[in-house]
Amino acid sequence: MSALAGRKALVTGAGGGMGRAIVDALREAGAEVALADRTLEAGAGDIRLEGDLTDPAYCDALPGEAAQHLGGLDIVVNNAGLMRRGVITDASDDDLELSLKVNVEAPFRICRAAIPLLARAQNSAIVNMASCWGVHPGPAHLVYCMTKAAIASMTQCLGRDHAHQGIRVNAVCPNEVDTPMLRTGFEVRGLDAATAIDDLGKTVPLGRVARPDDIADIVVFLCSDQARYMCGSLVEVNGGKPVS
Repeated sequence: MSALAGRKALVTGAGGGMGRAIVDALREAGAEVALADRTLEAGAGDIRLEGDLTDPAYCDALPGEAAQHLGGLDIVVNNAGLMRRGVITDASDDDLELSLKVNVEAPFRICRAAIPLLARAQNSAIVNMASCWGVHPGPAHLVYCMTKAAIASMTQCLGRDHAHQGIRVNAVCPNEVDTPMLRTGFEVRGLDAATAIDDLGKTVPLGRVARPDDIADIVVFLCSDQARYMCGSLVEVNGGKPVS
């Protein structure tokens, strides 16, 4: 039997490189998935819940809409996020406001709305996408590190507060992952993305930058009964590379 057979899942940021990998991995494990993002390509059998995570009303309603379409809700993956680079004196008010809304407020609202629904399942899971850069201080990414640290702390608090309801809350904390977000960051600095990814991979003990499926497999594990005794954990997935 597939690890997540019959489970109903909601994934935010489902249209991106990481999100699509997570959706595919959950489906391969047997889950039925509702996809949430600003824009989504049409796919066979997709349940698409398009909207803007900076809109509080959208976030508040999202778990309920997913449960209505899926016939219940067992899993929430708060994958959506964005990165603003630079030290604090480089950060604009817009950088701060947008990062807080997408990286912190949206997952907060989604978790708050989802927990009463997940409690009905008696064996449910929330997986938040934090970052190694939210667990350890990283250079010249102040706003990003700050918001991911908030997600890490929220995960630990939720894990403790709601374990008695049968809801396991954990976070995946990747280091660099080969996604459009990472490649765009190189391009805006005038670098060739492919070359930069290869060079970055040489700094990783395992010899390469993570792929989206490396992270997606950990998400599936945390949603499954194989992780049945994990709650409030921050799982670093970094190929052996520390934040530097």
